Amino acid sequence: MTSSAPAVEPDPDDGTGAAVTSAERLKAFTDAVVAIAMTLLILPLMESVTDAGAEGGGVAAWFGEHAEQLMSFALSFALIATFWLANHRIFAKVERTSPTLLWLTIGWMFTIVWLPVPTAMLGAMETDDAQKLVYIGSLALTSVMSLAIRSYLLRHPALHDIAAPRLRRGILADAITTGLFLIALLLSILVPAIGYWALFLLLLVSPLHTLAWRAVDRGARRSST
Repeated sequence: MTSSAPAVEPDPDDGTGAAVTSAERLKAFTDAVVAIAMTLLILPLMESVTDAGAEGGGVAAWFGEHAEQLMSFALSFALIATFWLANHRIFAKVERTSPTLLWLTIGWMFTIVWLPVPTAMLGAMETDDAQKLVYIGSLALTSVMSLAIRSYLLRHPALHDIAAPRLRRGILADAITTGLFLIALLLSILVPAIGYWALFLLLLVSPLHTLAWRAVDRGARRSST
């Protein structure tokens, strides 16, 4: 009597399991969610226009009164657009999804959908440390979720057609971005005069990424010789 080895069930997260599905529906859903979130950013300003009109206010007065809200709208709009562009570039070559990738993406979308709430707080509420923590912390969390998605894809190449070096470069960029968000948060709290201007530290992402990648590349070359 011979015994046969037990069948090995495919892992749904390694790109071969039955739960792995096409990524097209996830991409379309993500695009729709981001579009809605970007639209929601304008709603507080729309309401303020209605209120100003009912009170007989003028255009110039409205712009002056809501300057901070306008800046926060523009900033959040640009940041969400930047996050979406990065996500779009990643998923352009993702062909299949797994349960874990699906939930990681849902987590990323949650941070995007939440962002209109702290954005509405800016200019409408008194600026304090809690507000800075909620707003900049939310941005940092979005960056962390992007980092998690790239790291997962790096470990599961069967789901996509992205070169490993490209994913590693993206992971490094996400790590630098997250670090700069956290530094900006600390600066905005420790030096109140700086406030949200600390977010301009994000302009350093590209040069820091270039320097860090060169250092990583040199280290890899030395270890290979």
